[in-house]
Amino acid sequence: MEKRERLGSRLGFILLSAGCAIGIGNVWKFPYITGLYGGGAFVLVYLFFLIAMGVPMMTMEFAIGRASRKSPLFSCKELEKPGQKWHLHGWMALAGLYLLMMFYTTVSGWMIHYFYLTASGAFVGKDVEAVGNMFGTMLSQPYVMLGWMLFVVVLGFLICSLGLDKGVEKITKVMMLALFALICVLAVNSILLDGGIEGLKFYLMPDFGRMKEVGIGSTIVGAMNQAFFTLSLGIGSMAIFGSYIGKERALAGESVRVAALDTFVAIVSGLIIFPACSAFGVEANSGPDLIFITLPNIFNNMAGGRIWGSLFFVFMAFAALSTIIAVFEGIIACTMDMGVSRKKACLINFILIAVLSLPCVFGFNLLSGITPFGEGSTIMDFEDFIVSNIILPLGSLIYLLFCTSRYGWGWENFVKEANTGKGLKMANWMRFYMAYILPVIILAIFVIGIVDKFM
Repeated sequence: MEKRERLGSRLGFILLSAGCAIGIGNVWKFPYITGLYGGGAFVLVYLFFLIAMGVPMMTMEFAIGRASRKSPLFSCKELEKPGQKWHLHGWMALAGLYLLMMFYTTVSGWMIHYFYLTASGAFVGKDVEAVGNMFGTMLSQPYVMLGWMLFVVVLGFLICSLGLDKGVEKITKVMMLALFALICVLAVNSILLDGGIEGLKFYLMPDFGRMKEVGIGSTIVGAMNQAFFTLSLGIGSMAIFGSYIGKERALAGESVRVAALDTFVAIVSGLIIFPACSAFGVEANSGPDLIFITLPNIFNNMAGGRIWGSLFFVFMAFAALSTIIAVFEGIIACTMDMGVSRKKACLINFILIAVLSLPCVFGFNLLSGITPFGEGSTIMDFEDFIVSNIILPLGSLIYLLFCTSRYGWGWENFVKEANTGKGLKMANWMRFYMAYILPVIILAIFVIGIVDKFM
């Protein structure tokens, strides 16, 4: 059996896992829903669910990866008892990784395009409407979109082809440390803007009145969803890094550190966005409008805005690329487990992902007539829905049952693996919660996601 590659350091493991978890959603969704659901009050509910759901789920993925020393495709097969069918989840996990990359490559391309526009001064002298229109212009240009998507795919696979240690780990470390530095500098600049403090209060002061207005139930569901989706659990994207680490550290503590870094980036993103919006008297909305219309307009009117805007889009590009590299590594590992060399796996998957990303790229222009969820929806909405609302919750549920049920890998095996090494341990009293309560919560997330979409 060929020797499994290993990560060079614990810091590399934590930053790679955090890089996978920290994505574009941290920046355009978390601040907005925090403001909507009552600021600091929402953050407390979110942190509760992150600890109650995210940390145990991540610990399971790490444990399955480390015990099996296999990619997500074959990890359950390695650990299940003869004749069991848990390994079928491996194919669902791999499908989830491909589907995620089918639209994430396009959105990452947007970030790099906007860095180019900001740095080259394309927004300078344009009024609010003209800046807003540039996003629509980009979406309507298939070749611009295609060019940036291919740039992202080539860059991601080039880094992965250099190997786990010299490519994936080394470059992600630099990118993530730069991302943390950038986000802190941007936040300090925003907070110091005239009128920025008001935005800060709106964002972080617990406002139970606002929470009541939106509805306590809605706030809890919002926090639960955000805590669940922020860590991209259920498709083995964390299990892969578990398969690359040693037994020196217990896994619950490592999960807490990764979740903490993910939350740090989400919260500090709000420190950039809310003070800036409040200083310039605009609404902090969610989604692409915030990143590609609201913020470019703010940077356009800010002293030194071209520099601050460029730095912001470098930060966004790093957040996107760290996820791309981590997920590409998961896909490559699955291919290598089928007996293919790393270089060949990179080449095969470069072609596959470049082709599979085309429907999303053209869904905004050449194929804009395809509206899976009715008028205004795109191919990307469909791909996102399949990953986020179906594969992630169902995949998480399978991992959960696999680790807690005697018909799967089983609680004893899971705890033994998770608790090997120094650090925070899983306690036996958690068994009831993880076997009987957590599956119900995840099923609820799955059902709410489907009902929300179609009702």
